[in-house]
Amino acid sequence: MKNLQKTLIASLVMVFIGLSVNAQRGSAFGIKGGLNYGANGDYFESIGDNAKHPDRNLGYHLGLFGKIGDKFYFRPELVYTATKSDYDNDDFQIKKLDAPLLVGIKVLGPVSVFAGPSLQYILDTEFDGISIDDVEDDFSVGLNFGIGLNFNKIGLDLRYERGFNDNEATFINDNIGTSLGSRIDTRPDQLILSLSIAL
Repeated sequence: MKNLQKTLIASLVMVFIGLSVNAQRGSAFGIKGGLNYGANGDYFESIGDNAKHPDRNLGYHLGLFGKIGDKFYFRPELVYTATKSDYDNDDFQIKKLDAPLLVGIKVLGPVSVFAGPSLQYILDTEFDGISIDDVEDDFSVGLNFGIGLNFNKIGLDLRYERGFNDNEATFINDNIGTSLGSRIDTRPDQLILSLSIAL
């Protein structure tokens, strides 16, 4: 599994290098960043629970993107993501590498829609200062779909991300009143707002 992860990341890096060296009509390479509103487990239940304090589940992302094609396009990305989720006023933080592989189509002027799988590798997890080593699967697959606006070199998109597989982390701590062997759902589930700039 580790070799597969390294191969996928190396392949994405090569795609980005190829795009930057050989930019063609409709092809692009650039940087992106933005905000994530994340949750773990039941996303829509989390929104209701945190409506009074929306900042509790805010995160961010920074990364690279490539684009091949014009009306129909393929858009690979490599993104560092940091998310935060609130559990009974305690923060659960996840840092991960995301590699969305998106296919899109322009539908009207600058507007496009897109979807595709997102390969995800968890780098670190922490529950209010407690490092969590026992994440069930460091590598998982999710789904991205959304809508984008492109104006020359500037792009803006809003997407929803959902994890395909159940994934949990275990922590053991009796100093903050939590039960031994508690489990936290680490499935990625978020709304992502991104600004991208083609170089």
